[in-house]
Amino acid sequence: MNHDAIVERGRRVLRLEQQAIAALESRLDAAFARAVELVAKSPGRVIVCGVGKSGLIGRKIAATLTSTGTPATFLHPVDSVHGDLGIVGNDDVAILISKSGESDELLSLVAHLKGFGVSTIAITGAPRSALARHSDVVLDASVGEEACPHDLAPTTSTTAALAVGDALAVALLQEKGFRREDFARLHPGGALGRALVTKVDEIMLRDQLPILRDGDTMREAIVMIAERRGIAVVVDARTHVDGVLTAGDLSRLVERSDDLWSIPIRGVMTRNPKLAQSGELASAVLYRMEQHGIMAMPVVNESGELVGVVHLHDLMRARVG
Repeated sequence: MNHDAIVERGRRVLRLEQQAIAALESRLDAAFARAVELVAKSPGRVIVCGVGKSGLIGRKIAATLTSTGTPATFLHPVDSVHGDLGIVGNDDVAILISKSGESDELLSLVAHLKGFGVSTIAITGAPRSALARHSDVVLDASVGEEACPHDLAPTTSTTAALAVGDALAVALLQEKGFRREDFARLHPGGALGRALVTKVDEIMLRDQLPILRDGDTMREAIVMIAERRGIAVVVDARTHVDGVLTAGDLSRLVERSDDLWSIPIRGVMTRNPKLAQSGELASAVLYRMEQHGIMAMPVVNESGELVGVVHLHDLMRARVG
């Protein structure tokens, strides 16, 4: 096997599909805006239809729409004439996917959808096809050639249809003002949901906080750091954070000083340390800690008072990143 030739074949596929999507971008026009407006203003759901590979793409588009705040379902054109038309309502909008625009099953379904008064959006590689002529809005997803060397297997064309579907879903979620919190509400069981809803307050330590005060000795600081997972927080009389002492600070101190005990803790601590805010997303805190190489971080409330300490390992264990 010639590995270089195999790699080049793969690159050719990616190159052709990249070029097809770039061409789609340049052709996107007012029809796309009308499609978004049609779906956004519809009180019903989106019915996505397609046959064969277009049907598989349709299932993914329906799933993406549903997960981003636009209720959608996939309807197979063949099953539709055997009872599944019962899911269609008068206020629905249908997205019909076909490379040729001449699929008999899809064209038959269009007639039934029109009978229900359903508005239709065609995603097709043939903007002058029968499907295009019978649709309210036509989105041109045509491609120059398939990535298949015989120009037969749906490859570039399915990528183009999927890209148009993604563009619709994202434009719709922005038009509807769909927020991160909405996304989390629809994804409660996965890592995305955890990252978008888990607050640092749910993970931080609240009791027996590693607090030092002005006048405490380095001996107390060393014991505190050893017992409280590598951090001590220096606070003032109102428990506002003045600084932080870590195991790393002590290591650097040992390297440059023979007399640890006589050094005031304020001469060793890190002033103006990075702080987490109560109510902040745990994923955001995790990101900052990883960016700055911090193993533990004080958490303060709106008044700047220390209310907890969060550790990197606890955040990672909670799988919020």
